Amino acid sequence: MENVLLFVAGPPAEVTDELNKILGWMAWFASAAGVMGLLIVGMRMAISLRQGEGQEHLVQFATVLGACIIASTAGPIVQFLLAD
Repeated sequence: MENVLLFVAGPPAEVTDELNKILGWMAWFASAAGVMGLLIVGMRMAISLRQGEGQEHLVQFATVLGACIIASTAGPIVQFLLAD
């Protein structure tokens, strides 16, 4: 059998360096927004429970957690697709 080398062309380093920097900033902003969202939903839930209202904040809590999951997986997926 022959040894076959496979060369895959990737984007140039000047593109991926800037993209990695932007993805890093976006990951930090998404993390901060997720923490802030969970704190806000938690405060609203505590106020509602103290007033004896229903449990409708569970949907908001799940929405914030879903957005955190999407934001945290977007960066690694893009970096995997652009890997050299």
